Amino acid sequence: MKKVKSLTKKIRRLEARLKKGEQKLAKLKQKLGAAETRAAAKPKSKSAARGKKAGKASASSDKKKAGVKQAATGKGSGAAKSAKRKLNLTPERRAQLAAAMKARWAAKRAAAGTNTQQSLGPQPGDTSQPQ
Repeated sequence: MKKVKSLTKKIRRLEARLKKGEQKLAKLKQKLGAAETRAAAKPKSKSAARGKKAGKASASSDKKKAGVKQAATGKGSGAAKSAKRKLNLTPERRAQLAAAMKARWAAKRAAAGTNTQQSLGPQPGDTSQPQ
């Protein structure tokens, strides 16, 4: 009697282990299928992005995600360009960034202005330079 009881217990444990293994296998197969569909959708969006960008720097990750979604749905790229990620900035940080950008643009304009004046050189009608 004792031997039968221990054997039934072992069988029950083995069946439980096999059932868990089947569940794990099903879950892994599901993950594999999802990964394959993602991998299949990814090259399409990259080739489309390469054709449209043509040498420009790569877009942010949000734009890439939007491109993948649009490639899957078949929509145009007009919505992808307008989809921008909103930054979570405090008003102080936003003002600080705006001031930094304005200073950068002013320096760039000033540098461009001095470069054009130097490249032009003395003009024929210019009397400030002795000839």
